[in-house]
Amino acid sequence: MKIVVGYIKTPEGAAALEAAIAEAKLRDGELIIIHSMRGGARDEEVQAGTYRDELEHVSQRLASEGIPMRIRELVQGRSPAEDVVDVATSEGAGLIVIGLRKRSPVGKLVLGSNAQDILLASTCPVLAVKAAG
Repeated sequence: MKIVVGYIKTPEGAAALEAAIAEAKLRDGELIIIHSMRGGARDEEVQAGTYRDELEHVSQRLASEGIPMRIRELVQGRSPAEDVVDVATSEGAGLIVIGLRKRSPVGKLVLGSNAQDILLASTCPVLAVKAAG
């Protein structure tokens, strides 16, 4: 089974990754780790370098644990939700894993909710996890 996980370097991203790793072990699955950025800005180029170091660490860890995986860095000018759902659909994923964080009603209104968009658009089950305490 292919398992798509949306990953960002936050406690919520770490929680999603850990849950996805557990699912991959349980289901003898392959992880597809998605790192999505809007693209175009210099800040995102710097951020991409930081993420590449982190993603390399994740890749080494999963290789040492014998978990098949691929990393997809997407800079397409689309929302992370669109990227995650599109990759899950094109790969025929059996599960999407996402991290959740609490947001104020105003924050949801202004920024939207990637988690909600993924839950509504996905054609496969979605496991939503929160960061510990």
